[in-house]
Amino acid sequence: MRTRNREPQLLGSEGAVDRMAQILAARNIDPVRIDALPDEPEPFSPLDALLTAMPPRYQAAVADHPQVLDWVRQVVEAAVAPSRGARRQVTTGPSLLMAGVVGAGKTHQAYGAVRRLVQSGVGVRWRATTAADLYAELRPRPGADSERELAAVSRCPLLIIDDLGAAKASEWVEEVTYRLINRRYNYELPTLITTNLAIKDLRAYLGDRVTSRLAQMTTRVEFEQVDRRRHRAAA
Repeated sequence: MRTRNREPQLLGSEGAVDRMAQILAARNIDPVRIDALPDEPEPFSPLDALLTAMPPRYQAAVADHPQVLDWVRQVVEAAVAPSRGARRQVTTGPSLLMAGVVGAGKTHQAYGAVRRLVQSGVGVRWRATTAADLYAELRPRPGADSERELAAVSRCPLLIIDDLGAAKASEWVEEVTYRLINRRYNYELPTLITTNLAIKDLRAYLGDRVTSRLAQMTTRVEFEQVDRRRHRAAA
């Protein structure tokens, strides 16, 4: 018996279109609706994604204090890749306690430090809060899981705590602050803390346990005794 050689059949452009239409029909997909879908936007760059989560006032913040820049360098050097070929991520690192009068630029430097980290190419999951807002979120209330929220803040790879010492002192504030700081101390999680208080005043406000942890885990950065906001307004 002679076997007929079968040449492979190549679909032309019209045949390919018909074949695609058959596949879509078999899956109950309307090709008209597919054509009407808008183009996907270009993905955000890491810096664009950072700016969407940053307060507008600090989106152009630039870190230029020598000790803050040194902190950025150390955190970048400590970043590790979760897997081969992946981008390095902030995991552990040193912390800063930035002290100075109101308007000295501490918050500006903190947000500028985060921008600098992102610009350096490392990935960073971060969170920023004022101490007063943090206590408000963690205060027990119906319908809220304050313990779960405290755990989430405690584990955040990079945390900004702004205006530590500005909220009203209490035993509850001291206890919550100790639990937060102690966990970040134990796991060496980089933390940027700003305060208008002197260390001796922080000790009176937060107690020996918290200030002892802060003394061990942070480098203290003194800011000039000039209110930059007033200075800019006068200029």
